[in-house]
Order: sequence, then C-alpha cells, then structure tokens
Amino acid sequence: MVRAAILPAVGSPLEIADIDLPEPGPGQVRVRLAAAGVCHSDLSLTNGTMRVPVPAVLGHEGAGTVVSVGEGVTHVAPGDGVILNWAPSCGSCHPCTLGEVWLCANALSGAANVYARTADGTDLHPGLNVAAFAEETVVAANCAIPAPEGIPLTDAALLGCAVLTGYGAIHHSAQVREGETVAVYGVGGVGLATLQSARIAGASKIIAVDVSPEKEELARAAGATEYVIASETTAKDIRKLTGGQGVDVAVECVGRAITIRTAWESTRRGGRTTVVGIGGKDQQVTFNALELFHWGRTLAGCVYGNSNPAADLPVIADHVRAGRFDLSALVTEHIALDGIPAAFDNMTAGKGGRALVVF
Repeated sequence: MVRAAILPAVGSPLEIADIDLPEPGPGQVRVRLAAAGVCHSDLSLTNGTMRVPVPAVLGHEGAGTVVSVGEGVTHVAPGDGVILNWAPSCGSCHPCTLGEVWLCANALSGAANVYARTADGTDLHPGLNVAAFAEETVVAANCAIPAPEGIPLTDAALLGCAVLTGYGAIHHSAQVREGETVAVYGVGGVGLATLQSARIAGASKIIAVDVSPEKEELARAAGATEYVIASETTAKDIRKLTGGQGVDVAVECVGRAITIRTAWESTRRGGRTTVVGIGGKDQQVTFNALELFHWGRTLAGCVYGNSNPAADLPVIADHVRAGRFDLSALVTEHIALDGIPAAFDNMTAGKGGRALVVF
C-alpha cells in the first residue's frame, strides 16, 4: 500500500488515501517517486478541460528511483534514477513514422488501463500514464527514461514536462534564432522554462507578460529583460518596446483565447506565435481573412514542446550541468501530497511558479 492523491470524478476534490499497487508485470517498472511537479494539465484534468478515465491518480511530471522491474525490461534496473515520460511514442503510428513523436496517436493509451486499486477494491487509472502523485507508481517501461547524471532527482522531475515543453517551444516550434525578440505570455512553471530557453537561444530582448506584478522578479531571474502587466494594451505595449514592430516570436503558455489573440497581435509582420497553453473548447479565437493575408504571421500549436525526450533530455541536461539552465528557479513552493489542492488554487489565482511535491 502506498499513499496517493486520487481524483474520484471530474469536478471532485482530490482524496489522499492508501492504494494497493501491484508488483510490475512484463514490460513494466515500479518507481519510488523523489518528486512530482504540479502542472496546469493536472488542474485541467480535474475540471474536465482534458479527459481521462476516472477514478485516477494524477501527476505526470516526476522522477524517482527504480524499485523493481518486470520481465523483459533491460534498459533500467533497481536502484537506477529515472524520469517519467507521460507521453511515450509507439514508434509505429503515422506521426511516429514521420518523426513527429510528440504527436504519437497511441501516447495516452495507457491512461485507460487499471494500474492499481483503492483499499476497498475500486479500480484506479494512471492519469496521464504515470500517476506521479503517489509515493510509488508502476509504469510501462517506455515511460521510464534513465535520469541524466549529475542532476538531483528532485530537480530532474521538472524535466518531464515543464522544461521539455518550454525548451521545445523555443527551440523546436518557434525555432528562435540568436538576436530575435521574444514575448512569453504566462509566468508559471512552463513560462519560466520558456524564458530560460529563450535566453539560451540568444534572444536579444525577452519580454515576460503576466497578470501578476509579483512575478516580475521570477521572470527577470529566468531571463526576462522586460516585464509587462497584462492589460487591454499589451500588444501595443510590446510594439513600443520593440521599435514599433512587435516581437519576432510570441509563446503563449496560458491557453485562453484572449491571450492567444494578443500574443499573435504582439508579433511583427511575418512573426511567429507558438501556443503551448491548453485551453477549453469554449475558448474560440477569431481572425478575419484580410488580416491573415496582410500580416503574414504564423500561428502554431505546440504539443509537449514538439520534443523527442530521448534526443532532447541529454541536451537540456548539458545546459543544466553547465549552469545555463537553473531547474530550481522554476520552483516557488515545496509541498507534500496533501498540499496539491492548495497548489491548484494558487495556479487558478495566477500565483507562483511550479509547486513541487517532494516525497
């Protein structure tokens, strides 16, 4: 039996309880969690913006130590540190054959499985595949990636979502070039990772945008050269900061129609907007045909940073070890399992960066 945070049903509060976690079967790995980040995607699962089978144990950004492995698992062994990969690629669907592993059609198929049970025998699903909001979890072998050397597992947990997403948004989706200007909308965990990644890419001006004045210090520490409080004049404010042109690249990390539209408007003619934030179906973004032609801007969705964890994690790890990327700077609160609901409330209120569950 291990302690876990259970989502009984969409719209219900999380329950902290003991669950019966079986030993790993063939092709599975049991992991003792060191830490798990509280991501906005977890909040989106609780309120129904994103759907997974319930009851479920949420949490998809985590790292820990292998406790045991099932038959056929050879790439990790007991005692190894691993990062949990919530969106493993199957390698055989159409997107995977094109090399677009972040769009794998089967990435979330494991969320429908029953992976554990409550004390009274109720079936539990593993949230976004990995069920990281628990002291221990059992995952498919391809969800366990060997952790890079020299990085504490509590910090490495952030690599599993926030950092891969932010780094990929800059380097893969937007493909920021040295000397370009960048605006980042939303200074949460992913936004902070995006700011650091823009700095690593050599952006000449990095403008952070958020509704909260209290986040300015966080944003500047992550690499922001300018800080703008979101308002009805945000796009105009950003054009003023860029000689009247607008930024080359805007990255939206909020998932709201008005923020996506504003991010697009804040780019120069021919600029690029990457949407990382996950919005609901009710968030409709509208454009007229003439402005699309006239401005020549690009608007692109970005899933998991358009990243390939196997290829990107070693590169990011090099940046971390060299001191170019500060993982600890993303974290504004260390909590226990029972602190997750309050972390959700802070997220909804736009407070802080990443909350990290430490076991």
